[in-house]
Amino acid sequence: MNSDQALELLRAVAQGAIDPREALHVLALDPAQSLPFATVDRHRALRQGFPEVIYGAGKTLDQVVAIAERIAADGNGFLATRLESVAQAALQARFPAARINETARTVFLAGDAPLSEVAGPVAVVTAGTSDLPVADEAMETLHALGCASLRLADVGVAGLHRLLSRGEELRRARVVIVVAGMDGALPSVVGGLVAAPVIAVPTSVGYGAAFSGLAPLLTMLNSCAAGVTVVNIDNGFGAAMAAARILRER
Repeated sequence: MNSDQALELLRAVAQGAIDPREALHVLALDPAQSLPFATVDRHRALRQGFPEVIYGAGKTLDQVVAIAERIAADGNGFLATRLESVAQAALQARFPAARINETARTVFLAGDAPLSEVAGPVAVVTAGTSDLPVADEAMETLHALGCASLRLADVGVAGLHRLLSRGEELRRARVVIVVAGMDGALPSVVGGLVAAPVIAVPTSVGYGAAFSGLAPLLTMLNSCAAGVTVVNIDNGFGAAMAAARILRER
């Protein structure tokens, strides 16, 4: 159940279209449903505004499809992340209307009721083209959450004029997600240019001394630009979720 469904039920009770005892029965339905390998949180959309997201890595095809079926059975859409191509194909075969992003490794299915739009836009800024898989994961998550986004790609500090030429778009954003590997310097630069919240995402892009994202992570945690927030390595999904929560509260 999501908030729109709950409001519709309460309005029906207020209008006398549904007996209060029937509504109580609907509201008392188990908020979680157990599968042999998972416990699906059926009320997460009611609490948080979006249903449980399926993390695909480490799950079998049957497990991913079964969890998606359970979420969709309640009229909710779903977002599945970190999916290999075979899992993407399996979900699209089961849900032909699903949207696949191969770069982001995501599959998204819209629910029966459209989500309330989240005021945006969120700018997703990448230091390099190699950061696009993580950036696209963030953008697909924002799309699933009903939040407008724009992408500024390959504008890292090795050619700072590229970022400065996009200043108008950058300043229009209400939240900025900055995705960078290698030296991880770009979030500090962006944090010094904008007033909006900046969420930094270190990526595992870089040569040996980048230590698979640890070097940019430490750089971002030590940013000299005040107020830059940092999520985990390659966590475009987490950055987008944080951005949506910030915007819902503004």
